[in-house]
Amino acid sequence: MSTPRERLAAVGNQIPPLIALIVLWMLLWGEFSWLNLLVGLSVGLIVTVAFYLVPVQLSGRLHPWHTLVFFVRLLRDIVRASVDVAWLAVKPGLTTSNAILAIELRTRSDLILTWTAVATSIVPGSIVVDIDRESSTLFLHVLNMHSARDIERFRRQVLDTERRIVRGFGSREDVERMRGVRPENRLSARRAARADRPLKKGLS
Repeated sequence: MSTPRERLAAVGNQIPPLIALIVLWMLLWGEFSWLNLLVGLSVGLIVTVAFYLVPVQLSGRLHPWHTLVFFVRLLRDIVRASVDVAWLAVKPGLTTSNAILAIELRTRSDLILTWTAVATSIVPGSIVVDIDRESSTLFLHVLNMHSARDIERFRRQVLDTERRIVRGFGSREDVERMRGVRPENRLSARRAARADRPLKKGLS
């Protein structure tokens, strides 16, 4: 049986999707009015209550500087990729070589997985075609892949995007995982350090 705190957290986790649905409804109508706002709120409530949505646990952490770095870098990647794709469209004698790549992320957060998929898809030249939630793997269709070096460079770009997202608003556990330290290892290290303190005092 869930505690009041867990129920409150579950309700709080539904607020961001509800707001997103309201904004999407307003964008579809193309204008703001109180009627559209009320109808959007009603539709959002029906969707979030009547249909099962996998709960996304918010990290509760926001680092302003790293978040700004993520969005600035994302904007730069979009501009640069737009120029590259435009050049491919008019390049004479173009030989296309596309690829489907499977890239496993280093975190296991649904929130980070979603943000990374969206951030990667809105950059021209690549799009997510499938996601394996269990292994946090993105399957992407990527343009202009001619060698193993191109594939590795794109893979690093996706992982760098994930790293910037985690540093901006990922949980502390995600940050630790990105550093190569699992939360359980960190906890074990703390316990071992506490156990060594009495021994060191006795030897001194």
